[in-house]
Amino acid sequence: MAKRDYYEVLGVSRDADAEEIKKAYRKLAIKHHPDKNPGDKAAEENFKELSEAYEALSDPQKRRAYDQYGHAAFDPRARAGRAGAGGFHDPFEIFREVFGGSSIFDDFFGTARNDPSQPQRGNDLRYDLELSFEEAALGCEKEISVTKPERCDACDGSGVEAGSKVKTCPTCHGRGQVVSSRGIFSIAQTCPHCQGAGRVVEKPCKRCHGAGRRDQTSKIKLRIPAGVDTGSRLRSGGNGEAGLRGGPPGDLYVVLHTRAHDIFQRDGDDLLCEVPVSFVQAALGTEIEVPTLNGQATIKVPAGTQPGTLFRLRGKGIKNLQGYGHGDLHVRIDVEVPTQLTAAQRNKLQEFADLCQGNENPKSQGFFEKAKRLFS
Repeated sequence: MAKRDYYEVLGVSRDADAEEIKKAYRKLAIKHHPDKNPGDKAAEENFKELSEAYEALSDPQKRRAYDQYGHAAFDPRARAGRAGAGGFHDPFEIFREVFGGSSIFDDFFGTARNDPSQPQRGNDLRYDLELSFEEAALGCEKEISVTKPERCDACDGSGVEAGSKVKTCPTCHGRGQVVSSRGIFSIAQTCPHCQGAGRVVEKPCKRCHGAGRRDQTSKIKLRIPAGVDTGSRLRSGGNGEAGLRGGPPGDLYVVLHTRAHDIFQRDGDDLLCEVPVSFVQAALGTEIEVPTLNGQATIKVPAGTQPGTLFRLRGKGIKNLQGYGHGDLHVRIDVEVPTQLTAAQRNKLQEFADLCQGNENPKSQGFFEKAKRLFS
Protein backbone atom coordinates (compact mmCIF):
# COMPACT_ATOMS: atom_id res chain seq x y z
CA MET A 1 0.00 0.00 0.00
CA ALA A 2 1.43 3.39 -1.06
CA LYS A 3 2.35 5.81 1.71
CA ARG A 4 0.21 8.88 2.12
CA ASP A 5 1.70 12.30 1.56
CA TYR A 6 3.21 13.57 4.84
CA TYR A 7 1.48 16.95 4.51
CA GLU A 8 -1.82 15.16 4.04
CA VAL A 9 -1.15 12.98 7.11
CA LEU A 10 -0.69 16.07 9.30
CA GLY A 11 -3.45 18.02 7.57
CA VAL A 12 -1.29 21.03 6.71
CA SER A 13 -0.45 22.85 3.49
CA ARG A 14 2.93 22.45 1.80
CA ASP A 15 3.90 26.01 2.77
CA ALA A 16 3.02 25.55 6.48
CA ASP A 17 5.65 26.85 8.89
CA ALA A 18 7.32 24.82 11.66
CA GLU A 19 4.89 26.03 14.35
CA GLU A 20 1.84 25.03 12.31
CA ILE A 21 3.31 21.59 11.72
CA LYS A 22 4.05 21.12 15.41
CA LYS A 23 0.56 22.21 16.47
CA ALA A 24 -1.04 19.83 13.96
CA TYR A 25 1.08 16.94 15.20
CA ARG A 26 0.33 17.64 18.86
CA LYS A 27 -3.41 17.67 18.24
CA LEU A 28 -3.47 14.46 16.18
CA ALA A 29 -0.92 12.58 18.30
CA ILE A 30 -3.06 12.99 21.42
CA LYS A 31 -6.13 11.89 19.50
CA HIS A 32 -4.55 8.71 18.11
CA HIS A 33 -2.17 7.80 20.96
CA PRO A 34 -2.57 4.07 21.77
CA ASP A 35 -3.11 4.83 25.44
CA LYS A 36 -6.34 6.62 24.53
CA ASN A 37 -7.34 3.90 22.08
CA PRO A 38 -6.43 0.57 23.73
CA GLY A 39 -6.69 -2.39 21.37
CA ASP A 40 -7.37 -0.16 18.34
CA LYS A 41 -4.89 -1.28 15.66
CA ALA A 42 -5.95 1.53 13.34
CA ALA A 43 -5.07 4.12 15.99
CA GLU A 44 -1.66 2.46 16.48
CA GLU A 45 -0.92 2.68 12.77
CA ASN A 46 -2.15 6.29 12.60
CA PHE A 47 0.09 7.21 15.52
CA LYS A 48 3.13 5.67 13.85
CA GLU A 49 2.27 7.38 10.57
CA LEU A 50 1.89 10.75 12.29
CA SER A 51 5.24 10.41 14.06
CA GLU A 52 6.97 9.45 10.83
CA ALA A 53 5.45 12.43 9.00
CA TYR A 54 6.31 14.85 11.80
CA GLU A 55 9.93 13.72 12.00
CA ALA A 56 10.36 14.27 8.28
CA LEU A 57 8.69 17.69 8.13
CA SER A 58 9.98 19.12 11.42
CA ASP A 59 13.62 18.76 10.35
CA PRO A 60 14.48 21.45 7.74
CA GLN A 61 17.04 19.23 5.96
CA LYS A 62 14.71 16.22 5.81
CA ARG A 63 11.82 18.43 4.73
CA ARG A 64 13.85 19.81 1.79
CA ALA A 65 14.74 16.28 0.76
CA TYR A 66 11.11 15.15 1.02
CA ASP A 67 9.86 18.15 -0.97
CA GLN A 68 12.35 17.28 -3.72
CA TYR A 69 12.24 13.47 -3.82
CA GLY A 70 9.11 12.50 -1.87
CA HIS A 71 9.22 9.23 0.08
CA ALA A 72 12.19 8.07 -2.00
CA ALA A 73 14.33 10.50 0.02
CA PHE A 74 14.13 8.05 2.92
CA ASP A 75 14.31 4.79 0.94
CA PRO A 76 17.24 2.75 2.35
CA ARG A 77 18.04 1.48 -1.16
CA ALA A 78 18.49 5.04 -2.33
CA ARG A 79 20.86 5.77 0.55
CA ALA A 80 23.32 2.91 0.09
CA GLY A 81 26.56 3.60 1.87
CA ARG A 82 24.91 6.11 4.24
CA ALA A 83 23.58 3.76 6.88
CA GLY A 84 21.09 5.32 9.20
CA ALA A 85 21.00 8.73 7.50
CA GLY A 86 17.54 10.16 7.48
CA GLY A 87 16.06 7.14 9.25
CA PHE A 88 13.08 7.35 11.61
CA HIS A 89 13.02 6.95 15.36
CA ASP A 90 10.76 5.45 17.97
CA PRO A 91 7.34 7.22 17.62
CA PHE A 92 7.06 7.43 21.41
CA GLU A 93 10.44 9.20 21.62
CA ILE A 94 9.18 11.77 19.10
CA PHE A 95 6.00 12.18 21.14
CA ARG A 96 8.00 12.87 24.32
CA GLU A 97 10.24 15.42 22.57
CA VAL A 98 7.25 17.37 21.25
CA PHE A 99 5.46 17.34 24.62
CA GLY A 100 8.52 18.41 26.61
CA GLY A 101 10.60 15.59 28.08
CA SER A 102 8.87 12.70 29.82
CA SER A 103 5.23 12.50 28.84
CA ILE A 104 2.13 11.58 30.77
CA PHE A 105 2.34 8.17 29.10
CA ASP A 106 5.86 7.28 30.31
CA ASP A 107 4.79 5.17 33.25
CA PHE A 108 2.22 3.28 31.18
CA PHE A 109 4.68 2.42 28.41
CA GLY A 110 7.65 1.69 30.67
CA THR A 111 9.86 4.47 29.35
CA ALA A 112 10.59 6.23 32.66
CA ARG A 113 14.26 6.30 33.59
CA ASN A 114 14.15 7.07 37.30
CA ASP A 115 16.50 4.87 39.26
CA PRO A 116 14.62 3.78 42.40
CA SER A 117 17.87 3.05 44.22
CA GLN A 118 19.24 6.60 43.93
CA PRO A 119 19.03 9.17 46.74
CA GLN A 120 15.94 11.37 46.57
CA ARG A 121 15.60 14.90 47.91
CA GLY A 122 12.91 15.42 50.54
CA ASN A 123 9.79 17.44 49.82
CA ASP A 124 9.52 21.13 50.66
CA LEU A 125 7.03 22.11 53.36
CA ARG A 126 4.85 25.16 54.00
CA TYR A 127 4.09 26.66 57.39
CA ASP A 128 1.67 29.58 57.93
CA LEU A 129 2.72 31.89 60.77
CA GLU A 130 0.62 34.71 62.22
CA LEU A 131 2.39 37.81 63.55
CA SER A 132 1.21 40.84 65.45
CA PHE A 133 1.43 44.19 63.65
CA GLU A 134 4.40 45.23 65.79
CA GLU A 135 6.27 41.93 65.23
CA ALA A 136 5.98 42.34 61.46
CA ALA A 137 6.92 46.02 61.51
CA LEU A 138 9.83 45.85 63.97
CA GLY A 139 11.08 42.29 63.41
CA CYS A 140 11.32 39.54 65.99
CA GLU A 141 12.43 35.98 66.68
CA LYS A 142 9.92 33.14 66.76
CA GLU A 143 10.11 29.45 67.55
CA ILE A 144 7.75 27.13 65.73
CA SER A 145 7.02 23.41 66.06
CA VAL A 146 6.81 21.37 62.87
CA THR A 147 5.92 17.69 62.66
CA LYS A 148 7.53 16.16 59.58
CA PRO A 149 9.31 13.04 58.33
CA GLU A 150 12.82 12.99 59.80
CA ARG A 151 15.62 10.53 59.17
CA CYS A 152 15.14 7.52 61.42
CA ASP A 153 17.82 7.59 64.10
CA ALA A 154 17.54 3.85 64.71
CA CYS A 155 18.65 2.83 61.21
CA ASP A 156 20.22 6.13 60.11
CA GLY A 157 17.76 6.36 57.23
CA SER A 158 18.57 3.00 55.67
CA GLY A 159 15.30 1.34 56.68
CA VAL A 160 17.25 -1.80 57.56
CA GLU A 161 17.35 -3.48 60.95
CA ALA A 162 20.84 -3.88 62.37
CA GLY A 163 22.49 -7.06 61.07
CA SER A 164 20.08 -7.37 58.14
CA LYS A 165 20.88 -6.97 54.44
CA VAL A 166 19.42 -5.25 51.40
CA LYS A 167 19.04 -7.36 48.29
CA THR A 168 18.14 -6.56 44.71
CA CYS A 169 14.50 -7.34 44.10
CA PRO A 170 14.35 -10.78 42.43
CA THR A 171 11.13 -9.88 40.61
CA CYS A 172 12.11 -6.65 38.82
CA HIS A 173 15.92 -7.07 39.14
CA GLY A 174 16.33 -3.60 40.60
CA ARG A 175 14.30 -1.68 38.00
CA GLY A 176 11.33 -1.02 40.24
CA GLN A 177 9.01 -1.96 37.38
CA VAL A 178 7.87 -5.14 35.72
CA VAL A 179 7.43 -5.00 31.96
CA SER A 180 5.13 -7.07 29.79
CA SER A 181 4.90 -7.00 26.01
CA ARG A 182 1.73 -6.39 24.07
CA GLY A 183 2.41 -6.52 20.35
CA ILE A 184 4.83 -3.74 19.48
CA PHE A 185 4.32 -2.05 22.85
CA SER A 186 5.89 -2.60 26.24
CA ILE A 187 3.68 -1.95 29.26
CA ALA A 188 5.34 -1.29 32.61
CA GLN A 189 3.82 -1.41 36.07
CA THR A 190 5.20 -0.80 39.54
CA CYS A 191 6.81 -3.94 40.84
CA PRO A 192 4.36 -5.55 43.29
CA HIS A 193 7.16 -7.20 45.28
CA CYS A 194 9.33 -4.17 46.13
CA GLN A 195 6.70 -1.45 45.51
CA GLY A 196 8.99 0.27 43.03
CA ALA A 197 12.06 0.48 45.28
CA GLY A 198 14.10 -2.00 43.25
CA ARG A 199 15.35 -3.66 46.41
CA VAL A 200 14.02 -5.70 49.29
CA VAL A 201 15.06 -5.73 52.91
CA GLU A 202 15.40 -8.97 54.83
CA LYS A 203 14.43 -7.33 58.12
CA PRO A 204 12.97 -3.80 57.97
CA CYS A 205 13.79 -1.37 60.77
CA LYS A 206 11.25 -1.87 63.56
CA ARG A 207 11.04 1.81 64.41
CA CYS A 208 10.37 3.23 60.90
CA HIS A 209 9.05 -0.02 59.37
CA GLY A 210 11.62 0.14 56.58
CA ALA A 211 10.76 3.63 55.38
CA GLY A 212 14.02 5.18 56.60
CA ARG A 213 12.00 8.10 57.98
CA ARG A 214 9.47 8.64 60.71
CA ASP A 215 7.39 11.60 61.83
CA GLN A 216 9.01 13.69 64.52
CA THR A 217 8.30 17.14 65.93
CA SER A 218 11.10 19.67 65.55
CA LYS A 219 11.42 23.12 67.07
CA ILE A 220 12.77 25.65 64.58
CA LYS A 221 13.91 29.18 65.42
CA LEU A 222 13.15 31.89 62.89
CA ARG A 223 14.42 35.44 62.63
CA ILE A 224 11.69 37.67 61.25
CA PRO A 225 13.20 40.78 59.60
CA ALA A 226 11.63 44.18 60.21
CA GLY A 227 9.22 45.31 57.51
CA VAL A 228 7.61 42.02 56.49
CA ASP A 229 3.92 41.97 55.66
CA THR A 230 1.12 39.53 54.89
CA GLY A 231 2.25 37.28 52.05
CA SER A 232 5.97 37.60 52.81
CA ARG A 233 7.70 34.23 52.59
CA LEU A 234 10.77 33.07 54.48
CA ARG A 235 12.89 30.08 53.45
CA SER A 236 14.41 27.87 56.14
CA GLY A 237 16.90 25.72 54.28
CA GLY A 238 17.05 22.01 55.12
CA ASN A 239 14.04 22.08 57.45
CA GLY A 240 11.65 20.32 55.07
CA GLU A 241 11.07 16.57 54.86
CA ALA A 242 14.10 14.30 55.19
CA GLY A 243 15.38 12.83 51.95
CA LEU A 244 15.12 9.17 50.97
CA ARG A 245 18.06 6.78 50.70
CA GLY A 246 20.49 9.41 51.96
CA GLY A 247 19.12 12.24 49.83
CA PRO A 248 19.22 15.84 51.12
CA PRO A 249 16.25 17.28 53.03
CA GLY A 250 13.80 19.71 51.48
CA ASP A 251 13.25 23.28 52.62
CA LEU A 252 10.64 24.85 54.87
CA TYR A 253 8.80 27.89 53.53
CA VAL A 254 7.13 30.05 56.16
CA VAL A 255 4.29 32.23 54.86
CA LEU A 256 3.56 35.22 57.09
CA HIS A 257 0.18 36.70 58.01
CA THR A 258 -0.05 40.00 59.90
CA ARG A 259 -2.92 40.87 62.25
CA ALA A 260 -4.61 44.26 61.89
CA HIS A 261 -3.71 47.05 64.33
CA ASP A 262 -6.10 49.05 66.49
CA ILE A 263 -4.52 52.39 65.60
CA PHE A 264 -2.25 52.11 62.58
CA GLN A 265 -3.08 51.33 58.97
CA ARG A 266 -0.28 50.29 56.65
CA ASP A 267 0.35 51.47 53.08
CA GLY A 268 3.61 49.94 51.93
CA ASP A 269 6.26 51.36 54.22
CA ASP A 270 4.06 54.28 55.33
CA LEU A 271 1.69 54.32 58.30
CA LEU A 272 -1.53 56.23 58.80
CA CYS A 273 -3.33 56.97 62.04
CA GLU A 274 -6.25 59.22 62.93
CA VAL A 275 -5.98 61.38 66.05
CA PRO A 276 -9.11 63.03 67.50
CA VAL A 277 -8.90 66.62 68.74
CA SER A 278 -11.65 68.72 70.25
CA PHE A 279 -13.40 71.55 68.44
CA VAL A 280 -11.70 74.02 70.79
CA GLN A 281 -8.22 72.56 70.20
CA ALA A 282 -8.67 72.71 66.44
CA ALA A 283 -9.95 76.30 66.61
CA LEU A 284 -7.38 77.68 69.06
CA GLY A 285 -4.43 75.45 68.23
CA THR A 286 -2.61 73.05 70.52
CA GLU A 287 0.14 70.47 70.87
CA ILE A 288 -0.84 66.79 70.94
CA GLU A 289 0.96 63.54 71.67
CA VAL A 290 0.64 60.94 68.91
CA PRO A 291 1.70 57.28 69.00
CA THR A 292 4.50 55.89 66.82
CA LEU A 293 6.03 52.42 66.57
CA ASN A 294 8.86 53.62 68.79
CA GLY A 295 7.02 55.64 71.43
CA GLN A 296 5.30 59.04 71.52
CA ALA A 297 5.87 62.06 69.29
CA THR A 298 4.57 65.62 69.59
CA ILE A 299 2.68 67.46 66.86
CA LYS A 300 1.86 71.18 66.90
CA VAL A 301 -1.70 71.71 65.63
CA PRO A 302 -2.07 75.31 64.35
CA ALA A 303 -5.15 77.38 65.17
CA GLY A 304 -7.94 76.84 62.65
CA THR A 305 -6.87 73.33 61.68
CA GLN A 306 -9.60 71.69 59.59
CA PRO A 307 -10.90 68.11 59.86
CA GLY A 308 -8.87 65.71 57.70
CA THR A 309 -5.67 67.76 57.80
CA LEU A 310 -2.62 65.51 57.43
CA PHE A 311 0.66 65.91 59.28
CA ARG A 312 3.69 63.89 58.19
CA LEU A 313 6.35 62.58 60.56
CA ARG A 314 9.30 61.62 58.38
CA GLY A 315 11.01 58.30 59.08
CA LYS A 316 8.42 57.21 61.63
CA GLY A 317 6.95 54.51 59.37
CA ILE A 318 8.12 50.95 58.69
CA LYS A 319 11.63 49.88 57.79
CA ASN A 320 12.05 49.00 54.12
CA LEU A 321 12.89 45.33 53.58
CA GLN A 322 15.48 46.18 50.91
CA GLY A 323 17.27 48.59 53.21
CA TYR A 324 15.98 51.88 51.74
CA GLY A 325 15.36 53.60 55.06
CA HIS A 326 11.96 53.97 56.73
CA GLY A 327 8.56 55.10 55.54
CA ASP A 328 6.64 58.03 57.04
CA LEU A 329 3.84 58.29 59.58
CA HIS A 330 0.84 60.30 58.38
CA VAL A 331 -1.39 61.69 61.12
CA ARG A 332 -4.92 62.69 60.08
CA ILE A 333 -6.75 65.14 62.33
CA ASP A 334 -10.29 64.14 63.28
CA VAL A 335 -12.15 67.09 64.82
CA GLU A 336 -14.52 65.75 67.42
CA VAL A 337 -17.84 67.60 67.65
CA PRO A 338 -19.40 67.44 71.15
CA THR A 339 -22.67 65.52 71.27
CA GLN A 340 -23.80 66.18 74.85
CA LEU A 341 -23.67 69.82 75.96
CA THR A 342 -24.52 71.24 79.33
CA ALA A 343 -26.77 74.28 79.53
CA ALA A 344 -23.79 76.53 80.26
CA GLN A 345 -21.85 75.14 77.29
CA ARG A 346 -24.84 75.57 75.00
CA ASN A 347 -25.24 79.21 76.12
CA LYS A 348 -21.57 79.95 75.49
CA LEU A 349 -21.73 78.38 72.03
CA GLN A 350 -24.82 80.39 71.23
CA GLU A 351 -22.97 83.55 72.26
CA PHE A 352 -20.14 82.50 69.94
CA ALA A 353 -22.60 81.91 67.10
CA ASP A 354 -24.13 85.35 67.63
CA LEU A 355 -20.70 86.92 67.46
CA CYS A 356 -20.06 85.16 64.14
CA GLN A 357 -23.11 86.68 62.44
CA GLY A 358 -21.99 88.50 59.31
CA ASN A 359 -18.54 86.95 59.60
CA GLU A 360 -19.09 83.57 57.99
CA ASN A 361 -16.25 81.17 57.41
CA PRO A 362 -14.70 81.48 53.90
CA LYS A 363 -15.44 77.86 52.97
CA SER A 364 -19.08 78.09 53.97
CA GLN A 365 -19.52 81.42 52.24
CA GLY A 366 -17.97 80.14 49.00
CA PHE A 367 -20.08 76.98 49.02
CA PHE A 368 -23.41 78.76 49.46
CA GLU A 369 -22.58 81.31 46.79
CA LYS A 370 -21.96 78.47 44.33
CA ALA A 371 -25.22 76.80 45.39
CA LYS A 372 -27.16 80.04 44.74
CA ARG A 373 -25.73 80.28 41.23
CA LEU A 374 -26.72 76.67 40.58
CA PHE A 375 -30.39 77.24 41.42
CA SER A 376 -30.77 80.80 40.04
